[in-house]
Amino acid sequence: MPEDATEPDPPRVRPGAVTDTFAAGLLRRMVETPSPSYHEAALARSLVDAMGQLGFDAYVDPVGNVVGEIGRGDGPVVLLIGHLDTVPGGPAVRAEDGRLYGRGAVDAKGPLAAMVCAAASADVGGRIVVVGAVEEEIASRGSREIRRRLPRPDAVVVGEPSGWSTITLGYKGKLDLRYRVSVPATHPSNPVAKASELAVRCWTTLVELLGPDSGNGSFDRPGATLLSLRADQVQAEAELSVRTPPGYDVDGLLRELAQRTPDGELTVVNRVAACRADHRNPVVRALSAGIRAQRARPALKVKTGTSDMNVLAEQWDVPMATYGPGDSSLDHSDDEHIVLADYLRGIAVLRHALRELDAPGSAAPPPPAAQVNGFRLAPSGT
Repeated sequence: MPEDATEPDPPRVRPGAVTDTFAAGLLRRMVETPSPSYHEAALARSLVDAMGQLGFDAYVDPVGNVVGEIGRGDGPVVLLIGHLDTVPGGPAVRAEDGRLYGRGAVDAKGPLAAMVCAAASADVGGRIVVVGAVEEEIASRGSREIRRRLPRPDAVVVGEPSGWSTITLGYKGKLDLRYRVSVPATHPSNPVAKASELAVRCWTTLVELLGPDSGNGSFDRPGATLLSLRADQVQAEAELSVRTPPGYDVDGLLRELAQRTPDGELTVVNRVAACRADHRNPVVRALSAGIRAQRARPALKVKTGTSDMNVLAEQWDVPMATYGPGDSSLDHSDDEHIVLADYLRGIAVLRHALRELDAPGSAAPPPPAAQVNGFRLAPSGT
């Protein structure tokens, strides 16, 4: 090739012609590209290239999010947002018995790849914006930037594994705390409280304040986790996490906990409110219609973890739900994998839902209220 020649652009995929082979290949390339939190840049560049082939106007924003837009019509603007980052580790990437193994196959490259493929093939009159956000596994830095920089869309689908025939309506909130305390050195037999004892006291006080019915097994009750404890007689640091239900008085909890632990310093590291979507909103209706089009009965659930849906729902009062292929019980596991047939069904569901949202009023009704009163609870994080 002559020195002044440039590499040809990769061939574009004809809009609407995203084949199963292309979709499976895109997901595999994404899973093969490691992207633990803070190290998403290589995946971001690869995804921008892939989205360009599919007809998106795509770029990487200042914090590292991938943002791709497709469609220029006057119809509604729909935001599809998943996340690029994963936790470290995971099984070796391999395809076996119709399954793709590897870190992120479920959480959440499968849902994000499904969104990209569905948006590229939906052929709608409005605009679709697909975002691959950074640092969701840490503190949702990417979605906070999207919330700040992008205009409010007309509808939002958050990409997390719900199971291809299930829609997630809500997540508990999250309050991350750090307690630090230092005291003068003294003999172990001295009756004054040691730093290690004060840190343990902070934890037990938190559990007491949450009440006897607290726990992480219920969506409607708060639950606490002692994430870490590093302590000796002189210095101690504890990291605490509280999952909170909708409407919980977080400010009251913080005031009371601070009053009862005056010897140390209590810091709020991260805070996000719980969210729960109305099961009758247009996004849920559209996704329900897409699931029914695949000859399945849609199910609804809430989760005891937290996702980017919490962050976006704090400021955007728009129809919203979480959806994505994959079994969330495999999140972060050494056996993480996605059934490729379910991934392809997820693409079909999202494509149908996008068309429904482009023509409001045509979506099938959501499941009847009798089914919704007993939400299925999924205790996994996302």
